Amino acid sequence: MNISDNLAKDLVVYELQATDKGGVLEEMVSTLKDAGLDIDVENSLKVLNDREKLGTTGIGDGIAIPHGKLDSIEEIVVVVGRSSAGVDFESLDMQPCKIFFMVLAPEQGAGTHLKVLAQISRQLKDEAFRQAFIETGDKEELLRLLGIA
Repeated sequence: MNISDNLAKDLVVYELQATDKGGVLEEMVSTLKDAGLDIDVENSLKVLNDREKLGTTGIGDGIAIPHGKLDSIEEIVVVVGRSSAGVDFESLDMQPCKIFFMVLAPEQGAGTHLKVLAQISRQLKDEAFRQAFIETGDKEELLRLLGIA
């Protein structure tokens, strides 16, 4: 399983406009709607915010991986976002997050959901990858880095 297996070009936000945690979640979920996916934005935000209440998904090193399960979707969707300015995501290391991978999975897909999260985490442990992600010059460069150009 590669990180690119669950990514689509129209679900990559080169530069997030949001400046806070709630705004990032809303912008990323709205990206799904804008891409034509039949998704309940309000319910998706509730699921993501409920997960954040259990503990932040800002894992450190400028990375946040908000995630949750929805009974209204049939396959895993991943939205990728970048914020060159960084956003306070209440990260474990107290540093702003610049790299965002939002994962929404079907309620029944626990095994696959965990595999996707593990694959994303493995890729993001690579400091060179993280640096390249943050320093990309445009969306095409970011898509190439993610392996979906």
